[in-house]
Amino acid sequence: MPYSAFEGFNRRSFLAATGASAGLGASALAALPVWSQTRQETMVFSGGMIRTINDAMPVAEALAVRSGRIVAVGTLDDVRSVAGRGAHMVDLQGRTLLPGFFDPHGHVSMVGLQARYANLLPAPDGEGNDIPALQRVTRAWMDRHADLVRDTGLVIGFGYDDSQLKEQRHPTRDELDAITADVPILFMHQSGHMGSANSAALAAAGITAETPNPDNGVFRRREGSNEPNGVMEETAMFAVLGVLFTRLSVEANRQMLVEGARFYARFGYTTAQDGRSSSDGCRMVASLAAEGALPIDILSFPDILTSTDIMETSLYRRNYEGRFRIGGVKLTLDGSPQAKTAWLSQPYFIPPEGQPASYRGYPAVSEQKALEMIDLAFANNWQIEAHANGDAAIDLLIAGVRDATRKHGQADRRPVLIHGQTTREDQLDDLKTLGIVPSLFPMHTFYWGDWHRDSVLGPRRAEFISPCMSVVRRGMRFTSHHDAPVANPDAMRVLSATVTRRTRSGDILGPDECVPVEIALKAMTLWAAWQHYEDDQKGSLVAGKLADMTLLEDDPVTIDPDRIAGIKVSEVYKEGGKVVFS
Repeated sequence: MPYSAFEGFNRRSFLAATGASAGLGASALAALPVWSQTRQETMVFSGGMIRTINDAMPVAEALAVRSGRIVAVGTLDDVRSVAGRGAHMVDLQGRTLLPGFFDPHGHVSMVGLQARYANLLPAPDGEGNDIPALQRVTRAWMDRHADLVRDTGLVIGFGYDDSQLKEQRHPTRDELDAITADVPILFMHQSGHMGSANSAALAAAGITAETPNPDNGVFRRREGSNEPNGVMEETAMFAVLGVLFTRLSVEANRQMLVEGARFYARFGYTTAQDGRSSSDGCRMVASLAAEGALPIDILSFPDILTSTDIMETSLYRRNYEGRFRIGGVKLTLDGSPQAKTAWLSQPYFIPPEGQPASYRGYPAVSEQKALEMIDLAFANNWQIEAHANGDAAIDLLIAGVRDATRKHGQADRRPVLIHGQTTREDQLDDLKTLGIVPSLFPMHTFYWGDWHRDSVLGPRRAEFISPCMSVVRRGMRFTSHHDAPVANPDAMRVLSATVTRRTRSGDILGPDECVPVEIALKAMTLWAAWQHYEDDQKGSLVAGKLADMTLLEDDPVTIDPDRIAGIKVSEVYKEGGKVVFS
C-alpha cells in the first residue's frame, strides 16, 4: 500500500455524498481508551470510501490506527487532530475500506490441502468440467510435483463436482487408474462429503469386495458385483482419507495450514475458522501461533465426538494467543445436499443412482448420540456449532437444544446452526425462540442453485434454500459463509450470492430471499464476530477495536449488484500496519 503525503481530499463533496454532517466524528472520538492517546506511530487512512459497518456512523472520511487499534473514526480534521502531526497518511486512492471479513464457518486446515494439491474445481474456479479434464489436470500436477508424489506416495485432487461434470456422474476407480495404477489417488468431491479412489488407494486402505459399508457411509459397488467402484460416501470416504493422510508428515501439515491461512487473506479475511478440528490439529495450530507463523486469526471448533479432551486445556478461551484460540465444539448431523447425502424430511427430487424414490438421505450420527452431545455441550457451557443441511437434521438439532435448555437453564450459549440450507419456515420460528444462530450458505445459490432446482430439491423447495431474508424479517441476525474448501474462501462471491441469489445459468433462485448489500456485509463482518463473542473487538471500524481491515477496488454498496463477485481485494491489514495481503 503506497504511503503518500496528504493530497487533499474534498471534504465538502464527501460529506454531501454521504449525507454526513460536519460533526460526523464527534461520537467516535469521545471516550477513547487511555492507551490510544500515547504518542506512538499512527497511520491515517483517507481518500476513499470508509464503510464502518457501524449504524451510528455508516461511513467516515478518515480513520486513524495506532498500535494495532483504531483510535479515531470520523471527519478528516477530527481524525488528524487525534493522530497528531507525525502520522503517516495512507491514500486510499478512491477505493473502499471495510472491516476485515470474519469467517463464520470454514475449514482453514483443509484449504491448505486445496491450495497445495491438484485443483479439480469446475469453472469459474478451475478446469474440471469433464472427467478427461480431471485426468489431465491431475497428470499435470503430478509432473510439476514429482518430488512430493515420490516423498508421500500419494496424489490428492480436490473439488470435482459431478453436478458440473459433462458426464453428470462421479469418476470411478478405473478412470483414476488410467492416471496411474502405481500410486494411490484420492479425489475429494467439492462438498467434502464424497470422493473417489483408485485401486491402489483402496488397496492401501484395505477396502475389498468383502468390506461392509460403515455406519453412516457407503462404498458404491460395480454393477452386478460387490467390488467397490471407487466412489465413497461420508464415513466410507473419511475412513480411506484417514489411512492415506497418515502418509503426510507433521511438517507437511503445518505448511498446509499456513498456506490455508494465507489463501484466506487473499480474499479479505482476517479471521478464519477451522471447523471440526482434531485435538492434534488444535495443538499444531497452537504451536504455529506460538511461533508467530499465522498471518490471521484462527478460531477452532474441535469435533465433539472425538476431541473433547482439548476442551480441558488452556487453548479453550475467549482471547487469542499468537492468533489462535478454541471457541467451542462442532457436531456433524448429516451430509451434503449437492452430494444427496443431507438428511431430509421429504424425498429427494431425483434420487441418486441405485436409491428408491423414497430416499431422503441419512444422518451422520445416531439420534441418541446427537442428543447426548448437545446435552454435553450445554452442561459444560461450550458453544456448539452443528452442521445440519437437511431439515430432518435441523429438527434433531432443535429438539436437542430444546431439551438441553430445559435441563440446564437459559444462558448466552449461542448454539449455531451451520448451513441450514433446507430450513423450513416453522423451523425459523424455533431457531428464534431457542436462540440458535443461523449461519447460512447462500453461496450455494450460485454454485449449485440450478442443480438443487432441477435434481436435488425441485423448484419449490429450492426457492427457499438458505432463507436469509426470512431470518431478517423475524428480527434475527444471520451469518453467511463459504465452507471453504467446499468453495474458495471468496468473500465477494459470498456477498454476491447473498445479495443476488443468481445461479450459474443466470436464474435468480428465490428472489424473496435476496438480502440488501448493507445487511449482507454485516453478516460477513459484525454479525459473524458477534456469533463468536468477538464483536467487542472485531467486525466494525470503531474506535477501540482491532484495526483488522480490507481494502476493495470498488464499493460493493454502490456497484451494480451483478458485478459484486468481480470486485478485487487490494490490501488486507491485520491490526493496522501489518499488511497480510497486497
